[in-house]
Amino acid sequence: MAKYLVLIYGDEQEWDAHSPAELAAKHTAHEAFAQAAGPAIVGGAQLQAAATATTLRGLENGKAVPTDGPFPETKEVLGGFYLLEAPDLDAAVALAGRLPEIREAGGGVEIRPIVER
Repeated sequence: MAKYLVLIYGDEQEWDAHSPAELAAKHTAHEAFAQAAGPAIVGGAQLQAAATATTLRGLENGKAVPTDGPFPETKEVLGGFYLLEAPDLDAAVALAGRLPEIREAGGGVEIRPIVER
């Protein structure tokens, strides 16, 4: 079994504008995804707002230089992730294709194979 990191991207302003009913529907969709994936999910979490991110870039006097915020300046931000275990990429794509963010305007997921040593 291979491991895949599924990165969930979207528009943070749209996420913040969701009504309680829309948030409940999204949580229900993630629960359905988790049920469908079962033991294939080996980790995951929702992330706090992108404004809470710290990026390290470059060195100054031998120390990493921290800056506030995410590294790229984009409208889409990383909102959460799952770590999946699947037999192959096709299986990981099939599972991740059930995530609700794929159907949102400006949303999407990125699937990255994990290097295992």
